[in-house]
Order: sequence, then C-alpha cells, then structure tokens
Amino acid sequence: MNSKGCVFVMVYFLLTIILILAGIIFYQYKAKINRNRQLSYIQQKLTTIITNNTRENLLVFTDDKQLISLLTSINGLLNANQKILADYITNQESTKKMISNISHDLKTPLTVITGYLEMVALNKAIPIDEERKISKAYEKAEELQTLITKFFDLTKIESGDKQASLEKVNLNEVCKKCMLGFYEILTDNELEISINIPNKNLYAIGNEEILTRILNNLISNAIKYGSEGNIIGLNLTTDDQFIYIEIWDKGKGIQEKEQEKIFERLYTLEDSRNKMYQGSGLGLTITKRLVESIDGKIQLTSEPYDKTTFTIQLKKLTA
Repeated sequence: MNSKGCVFVMVYFLLTIILILAGIIFYQYKAKINRNRQLSYIQQKLTTIITNNTRENLLVFTDDKQLISLLTSINGLLNANQKILADYITNQESTKKMISNISHDLKTPLTVITGYLEMVALNKAIPIDEERKISKAYEKAEELQTLITKFFDLTKIESGDKQASLEKVNLNEVCKKCMLGFYEILTDNELEISINIPNKNLYAIGNEEILTRILNNLISNAIKYGSEGNIIGLNLTTDDQFIYIEIWDKGKGIQEKEQEKIFERLYTLEDSRNKMYQGSGLGLTITKRLVESIDGKIQLTSEPYDKTTFTIQLKKLTA
C-alpha cells in the first residue's frame, strides 16, 4: 500500500473514531436532557401531590434504572403517608363521634341532678352548713354542664354537621348590639368602655348568629381575664379588602410563649391553677372554629398590662 493509501486509511479511521465519539457525546447529552426533564417533572408532580394532598403516585416511563429505583422509593413513602393520613382522619372522626355521644349521654342526667340540687337549695328548712354544701355541689354541677356543652358544640362544629350559611352582615349593628348586651356587667364591674365604630355602615360576608356568638365569647373572655386593666374596648376598622373587629383589654394579657397555643383544644394558661383564671381550654378553640366557619381569620397580640387584642378578619362587601 502506497503512502496515499495509508493516509486515506488513517484519515478514514480517525473520522470513524470522531463520529463514534460524537455519537456517544450526543447520546449522553440527549440522555442528560431527558433525565433533567424527568427529574423536573417528578419534582413538580411531587409538589402538586403534597400541596393538594391527593392519593396519586408518580408515574414516569423510563428505562433509567436509577430513576426507577428512586420512583419506587418515593411512591412507597407516598403510600405510607396516605395510609397514616387515612388512619389519622378515621381516628379523628371516631374521637369526635365518641365525645359527641358521651356529651349527649351525660347532658340529660346532669340536667336532672342540677334540677334536684336547685330544688333542695331552695328548701328553707335545710341547715346553713348543709345549704352551703348543696350550693357548692350545684355550682360544680353547673360548671360540668357548661364544659359538656362546650365539648358538644366543638364536636358539632368540627364534624361539619351544620354548615354556616354565609350572608351579608351589617357589622356596625352586630358590634353595637353585642357591646350593649354587656353594658350592665361592664358598669357593675366599674370597667371603662371604649367603642370605636365608624358612622358609615360596614358590611362583610358572614353569619349574624355565629358572629354574635364569637363577639360574646371574646367580650366575656376580656371581662373575665382582662378586668385588671379597668377597660374593655371594641374597634371596627376596614381596608380595601377586609373588615377588622378588635376586642381588647389592658389586663394580665398572655405571655408570648403561650400566644401560639392559645387556640389549641384543651390548652389552658399556666396560671389556670389560680381560681381567678380557670378555664376549660375550649372557649377560644370554639371561637376560632366559628370564625373559620364563616371564612374569617382570628389572631392575637398581647403585651401584658399594656394591651391584649383579639382581631377578627372578615371579607369586605360593598354596601
């Protein structure tokens, strides 16, 4: 073979090697793009499943053994999480139903007991010492009856048995009516009253009956726990989207470490051991659930002996 032939063979061989390498590089590049696309899809789909809490699994058609192994592990975790969530929901429903049934079963005999204690307490022939004991028993029976009623109310709210009908509510009128309902209690306790309600009527999406109950709970709570500040207030304000109702006092307040837990079921403040601050730990939980049932929000800010404010946020409506 002459020199020209050798050169031709060498060039041909080099071109072949270059084409093979180029093919390998192109294949790797396409494989990388495809893997990146599949990983991006997996990430987006996983975010959607977690955000929307759906019962889907990740489905990606691929021959990549590492991706197949990753998908198998992720789907295993998703299935385990779905089972845990399903068990949790089932247990929650069972607990709510049990509490509701117990509350209902206890209410009737307790009402009878309370009635008998009241009748006995009214008997003038009973010695003073016995009368005091009966009065104490009657007081405790009423406390228990109130607690059972709160449990019953909370389970009904959380079970969604009765959906709140949303309507247009005149907040000026509701706020005035609620504060007026507590006027005698406030004045009897020598508490100053501060009411800031605009002259122009403000309307929100809500439910007047539920909103009245919310405000009554918060005002009663302010009187019970904030009376040391000698003033109870209500502010009604608005912006472009929402209306805000503030119930405030300048009493003992709530420490920062407890503010995040105050709406939790059965949570009571550390000083609930003090008779003056005793509570069932259900009042604010019920209030929060009621606010949420009318598509509202509630938050707390508190500086002890400066200002403690519960703020309700509702969607604004034009008149």
